[in-house]
Amino acid sequence: MTTPLAPRTEFVRAISRLDATALVVGSMIGSGIFIVSADILRQVQTPGLLLLVWGLSGIITLLGALTYGELAAMYPKAGGNYVYLREGISPLFGYLYGWTLFVVIQTGTIAAVAVAFARFTSVLVPALSPDVFLGTTVHFPQPIGDIAVGLSPQRILAILSIVLLTWINVRGVRTAAFIQTSLTVIKTAARAGLIVLGITIGRNAEAIAANFGAGFWPAGGLTLAIIPVIGAAMVGSLFSMDAWNNVGFASGELKQPEKDLPFAMATGVLTVTLLYVLANVAYLHVLPADAIAHAPQDRVGTAALQAMFGAPGLYIMAVAIMISTFGCNNGLILSGARVYYAMAQDNLFFKSAAVLHPQYKTPAVALVWQAVWTCVLCLSGTYNQLLNFVIFAAVAFYMVSAIGLFALRRKRPDLPRPVRAPGYPWLPALYVVLTCLVAINLLVQEATQTYSFLGLALVVLGVPVYYGWRRLAA
Repeated sequence: MTTPLAPRTEFVRAISRLDATALVVGSMIGSGIFIVSADILRQVQTPGLLLLVWGLSGIITLLGALTYGELAAMYPKAGGNYVYLREGISPLFGYLYGWTLFVVIQTGTIAAVAVAFARFTSVLVPALSPDVFLGTTVHFPQPIGDIAVGLSPQRILAILSIVLLTWINVRGVRTAAFIQTSLTVIKTAARAGLIVLGITIGRNAEAIAANFGAGFWPAGGLTLAIIPVIGAAMVGSLFSMDAWNNVGFASGELKQPEKDLPFAMATGVLTVTLLYVLANVAYLHVLPADAIAHAPQDRVGTAALQAMFGAPGLYIMAVAIMISTFGCNNGLILSGARVYYAMAQDNLFFKSAAVLHPQYKTPAVALVWQAVWTCVLCLSGTYNQLLNFVIFAAVAFYMVSAIGLFALRRKRPDLPRPVRAPGYPWLPALYVVLTCLVAINLLVQEATQTYSFLGLALVVLGVPVYYGWRRLAA
């Protein structure tokens, strides 16, 4: 007598097109737009190049979204980039992406965003100190330097926020998607409000004359010598625009993934690019370039609001960033776990992560693993250093995934393609070339090369780990 098989638990297809677009926008918008413009301007030195850096970063990201639309529609299942690389290049490359995502890209980003949430909460609650009260200092050679490992009030709040969002995501994708969409609407409206205020009531005639006058471009004009500087300065802006592809990780829960994934990626990236460029235009209307470059703790958004509203501006911005970072992490936590679930399905992650929760239909174990490692990163105090080489690994895998599009056109021409990459092969090829140039620039620029090589080493370290998993699964 044959024992009947228990029905397999499947994902709940509860994410609408609006939810998917909100997931893209919400995952991209964190605290970066309020902070990184200061460092960018210190590097490029002129307002024109500041806007150029943000604009180029947006164009590159949009090209990626248009290229990925075809891949997302071809493989509308949980895993996103992991699946695209597995099918387009090889299972090894798929694993290396998942490995790097778990070790640093996704978890390191979640940790950094959580700490940013706690840091800005401390503006309202001063008792949330960043000082470590239980731990030690670990000494590393430069450029890593000293790392304070242990507990601090801010890190404890960061961990609690990760635990809370993980619990919400375990209990169902519908609730998580509703929270994501609601917070994304709020923070998008807040950014639009900041832009409008900056170019209207916040207008500073002296700042406008200085920023948009003779000093808008470098005195020597736009020369080839500026290209490496722009490339290095794009680290912050590209990181602020990262996570646009995360919606593909959760494609198994979209109602109509073949249609909604390409739309959400392209629309979400375009929306964020416009918001980011216009936010910088607003900053330049309110503050002189020097005030942006040397804003206290690089908090450009806070400096702009304080210039408009005085002391209350500090608290308005703190609340805005708290909402922004909390919503950002909800999207990152929701999507990242789906990659580890897909890896576990291929016996390349802990087997327990391959099972969905019987009641909530979510990858609960994968979510827990992700939360545990992210909390460790919070305690280690290494998130700032980790994020410095996140961008190299992310850009490199974006490039290789796009190459996979060309490989699939050649070896799987008969595979259904509900959506095709516009401008093929020229636009996808341009994206490959641009991401390759950015990756090379990160490796050769003195300011970024150490962390970029560390990121490359981390990826390579995944090779023996991959074969170790395969041996265990055999």
